[in-house]
Amino acid sequence: MNLADLTAVELLAKYRDGLLSPVEVIEDVLARVEQLEPRISALYALDPGGARAAAQESERRWRDGTAGALDGVPVTVKENIATRGTPVPQGTAATELVPAVEDAPAAARLRDAGAVIFSKTTMPEYGMLSSGVSTFHHLTRNPWDVSKTAGGSSAGAAAAAAAGYGPIHLGTDIGGSIRLPAGWCGLVGIKPTHGRVAVGNPYPGRAIGPLTRTAADAALALSVISGYDPRDYTSLPAASDRYEIAVEGLRVALLLDAGLGLPVDPEVAAAVSSTASQLEKAGARVEPIDPIITREMLDGLDRFWRIRSASDIAALPEERRAKVLPQIREWVSTAGDLSGIDVFHGYSQMGAMAAAVGRVFAAYDVILSPVAPITAFPAELAYPTDDPSKPFEHIAFTVPYNMSHHPATTVNAGWSSSGLPIGAQLAVPHHQDLTALALAAHLEDHQQREWPTS
Repeated sequence: MNLADLTAVELLAKYRDGLLSPVEVIEDVLARVEQLEPRISALYALDPGGARAAAQESERRWRDGTAGALDGVPVTVKENIATRGTPVPQGTAATELVPAVEDAPAAARLRDAGAVIFSKTTMPEYGMLSSGVSTFHHLTRNPWDVSKTAGGSSAGAAAAAAAGYGPIHLGTDIGGSIRLPAGWCGLVGIKPTHGRVAVGNPYPGRAIGPLTRTAADAALALSVISGYDPRDYTSLPAASDRYEIAVEGLRVALLLDAGLGLPVDPEVAAAVSSTASQLEKAGARVEPIDPIITREMLDGLDRFWRIRSASDIAALPEERRAKVLPQIREWVSTAGDLSGIDVFHGYSQMGAMAAAVGRVFAAYDVILSPVAPITAFPAELAYPTDDPSKPFEHIAFTVPYNMSHHPATTVNAGWSSSGLPIGAQLAVPHHQDLTALALAAHLEDHQQREWPTS
């Protein structure tokens, strides 16, 4: 295995034993980037010189015995998570490129832990697409099949993780933007409990979390980036949960039908059902449940997000407004038809979703479902429906946990007949983030196919 493919846990053990240097590792990662980046376009603001300098400093800290919790581990950070000195375009050519004055909380914690932040990663237009379509970045593609999307909005983070650009990649999630690309790229990706990771610019449902190849790496990364930060009034003190779980006796709700949106592909349903069978064999009690959310909830959220985005775009000067992706402009074009009552009702559906999820957790320990009803769709499409009037027909399994603030993680559940990854989602009660990752570790496919390297 190339050094670029080693997990963070493996790298740290080798650094500790003096068997490997961060300088060697970053060179292998940069070589992988040079090999694959022309095909997948996962990165933004790649900084080889800064990465090499940081790796040399890390090598010195390991020699001196002062290494941090992620010292020398190559990581990337999604472009909307600010890093000092780098503009934050939010995936759109309509943004003025102003360098960020400081690291966002999660990026600062990575840097303080000695991680080598060698690049940012791409995202789609304003982060409002589950694809890699952007007027600013090149089109991001799925390393498993470059004709398919890597997902979004953490498009580059997922593509980078699957391609082996080092082991840890931070993304953001407001409706599935970590879990959807993680599922479509065969990864572990966790949307933590709201507030566990300080965002810096909080918004209802928005979260930051890692995308990795293994649950252990996700747990390690989450432990580093978690904790209170005064820049985020929603952030919480570090949690005390543990990376362990007893599967026997676990009450698992199996949700195979979201009740709305795109129909679940039979191959997706079969893979998630097989995951449920694995849990049953280990002693869990699995019971099918009815859909959690309703069409009224999802459509209400669409209306609220539509008016929010329309307001942001309307505030732009005309010459910049014209640069916004046409599909986004079409999506917000009907916002003026909404009344104040429509918008307030849409906002209220976030609470309705949260209450609906809470009722399920009154009886179950885990909710198991598909991440998405389909496998990865063509890379060039902004939406799987290819219809700006129906942009959220694929997020019915993921978005409820953004609104309810529950942690939810992905794990690879199998493969389609065409060789595309299929993700299963594990949602758990509040503040049990590491429990979710421990369950993902229990389910990880140890016969994982070789990761794409060409």
